[in-house]
Amino acid sequence: MNVFTEAKRVVVKIGTSTLTYETGHVNLRRMEQLVKVLAELKNSGKELIIVTSGAIGVGLGRMRIKERPKDIPSKQAAAAIGQCELMYIYDKLFSEYNLMVAQVLLTRDVIEDERRKANVVNTFDKLFDYDAIPIVNENDTVAVEEIEATFGENDTLSAIVADIVGADVLVILSDIDGLYTADPKKDPNARLISDVTEINEKIREAASGAGSKLGTGGMATKLHAAEIAMNAGVSMAIINSYNPELMYKLFDGEQVGTVFHAEKFEK
Repeated sequence: MNVFTEAKRVVVKIGTSTLTYETGHVNLRRMEQLVKVLAELKNSGKELIIVTSGAIGVGLGRMRIKERPKDIPSKQAAAAIGQCELMYIYDKLFSEYNLMVAQVLLTRDVIEDERRKANVVNTFDKLFDYDAIPIVNENDTVAVEEIEATFGENDTLSAIVADIVGADVLVILSDIDGLYTADPKKDPNARLISDVTEINEKIREAASGAGSKLGTGGMATKLHAAEIAMNAGVSMAIINSYNPELMYKLFDGEQVGTVFHAEKFEK
């Protein structure tokens, strides 16, 4: 059995580098392609949850600031401006396919409190009842801890969300094809690792590296997300976001990117 072909509840994490150009302005062409694929997955009967980065990056683009600021108030201001823009675009694009989206902003204190976490889960369940697509982000505007990457960027948040909503699979869209034996941007001999069943020191060494200029994530945070997901029984895939249609292949059972298997599998 292929867990992706059988998956019903799917979490998809979309990073800043997927949504924006280096300038911070929204990459509308890629977002349009991405939303079309996600709409197809939704129409096929899957329950879809999107964990999105990009609020700060988009906000900086609107503010015409080229580099991510270091002070917290500027980041929070950028998040406040960018989140509005981001949700407007998601809503507009999904509406073209007659699909409804809902904004869910989370902070770590909500996740760590059992009563409040239960309220979050109930909200997700009700949104699924209404056939909405929850779009989740950290509440960077008010939460200093999150803006300083307490969650480990949205990679970790996506794994936590996958756990608490009982997702079948998690898909993290990245700016490379998956996990390599070395940084493929620096080492021409780097090889793609197709399947991971155990996260050991060799895998950790392969995951070392930095994130994009406007984001804060990197392969190391994706590996951390994989650990959380696998421990929760959720298989995870890292695939290249530059070709959103790769998700079709992934959910058709083809080998795409790097798959972290929560259960033992037969090749």
